[in-house]
Amino acid sequence: MRIQKCAICEKNNYQILYRENIPPDKINEKVFSARRLPDKIHYQIVQCQNCGLVYSNPIFSLDKIKNLYRKSYVAYEESLENLKKTYGHYLRQLENFAPKKNRLLDIGCGNGFFLEEALNQGYKEVFGVEPGKKSVLKAKPQIRKNIKIDFFHASLFPKNFFDVITCFQTLDHIPDPNTFLKDCRWVLKKGGLMLFINHDVGHIVNRFLGEKSPIIDIEHTYLFDKKTIKKIFEKHHFKVLKVGSATNIHNLGYWIKLFPLANFLKLGLINILKKTSLDTLKIKLAVGNLVVFARKNYY
Repeated sequence: MRIQKCAICEKNNYQILYRENIPPDKINEKVFSARRLPDKIHYQIVQCQNCGLVYSNPIFSLDKIKNLYRKSYVAYEESLENLKKTYGHYLRQLENFAPKKNRLLDIGCGNGFFLEEALNQGYKEVFGVEPGKKSVLKAKPQIRKNIKIDFFHASLFPKNFFDVITCFQTLDHIPDPNTFLKDCRWVLKKGGLMLFINHDVGHIVNRFLGEKSPIIDIEHTYLFDKKTIKKIFEKHHFKVLKVGSATNIHNLGYWIKLFPLANFLKLGLINILKKTSLDTLKIKLAVGNLVVFARKNYY
């Protein structure tokens, strides 16, 4: 196991929120795959006593985590169009901060669905990074050629290469967010923009659900709220332009998957809804995510 420290103040002065509950015989690529039913498996979850950052401590070794993600998969089929609409909405909001629509990088891009959306919105060149080979193989050929099957790091691209970096529901999964943001800064042009969406541990829904929240999950090594996300971006010399609550569009069946119910009850309810086609009813909710817009400072 790897001992973690607070990514913001880099100290290990914490209080324990939830004890580890990892069954050793059930750790495989399935529990590190996205869009699955919440399995309620997590590391010990702690909160920094200095800055309030919530994180997992200790966690698996980096080699083990990387191997699990390489074998992971993403079942996008049922939520692909909804995700395009959700993330595309915030990409259009980025226009309020005058981005140059030349080169865009999406980190944790899965099958490249968002890269298609960026092209549709006028970006000239789009690139992605995704460690899960199974997901990348589902990308359209013209998109796949610009996706690197790897974990994001600065040496993948030239310095000052991108005008925009997007990252959706990925920062929470990064064991070393300081190196990650440092590398983002390296490949981003001066004045370039960042658009991130991730879980908000401080949202009223997540605070109410506590350990039963679907964000308390073995994949999540750091969990930010609106204050701590601002602190870590500023630590790496990004000017935070806006932080707010993010809404998501999903089918009713997907929302039910996230409810804090036993999986057999969820599946039973979803099957009932399918008989009336209500499982595909699109619903827009703000249930515990945040969005941050930031700019790389010129110094």
